[in-house]
Amino acid sequence: MEFCDECGSMMKTEDGKWVCGSCGFTKPRDAKAEQAMVTTQSQEESEIVDVSDAENKGLPTTETHCPNCGNDEAYWYLQQIRSADESETRFFICTACEHKWREDDH
Repeated sequence: MEFCDECGSMMKTEDGKWVCGSCGFTKPRDAKAEQAMVTTQSQEESEIVDVSDAENKGLPTTETHCPNCGNDEAYWYLQQIRSADESETRFFICTACEHKWREDDH
């Protein structure tokens, strides 16, 4: 499983590369690392967080600085993307420009 370096969403494979369905970021696939990995369709569907139309999804807002437009408010949600003994990752979506970014404890 790969996660987008830009917005943190789960990526899918398309034409021999990883493609983010949320922001469109792409990167090449590493065939050696993927040989032992098997992902089923039901796994993909259950792990995707749909944040389109965040306002109407009821996501909470917080005061934070958008690195894209400078707005000071964003929707946020938490998602466990690493092992269970690691802290969750905070994802933000700007209320003005809908730019997506994430914040880790590292």
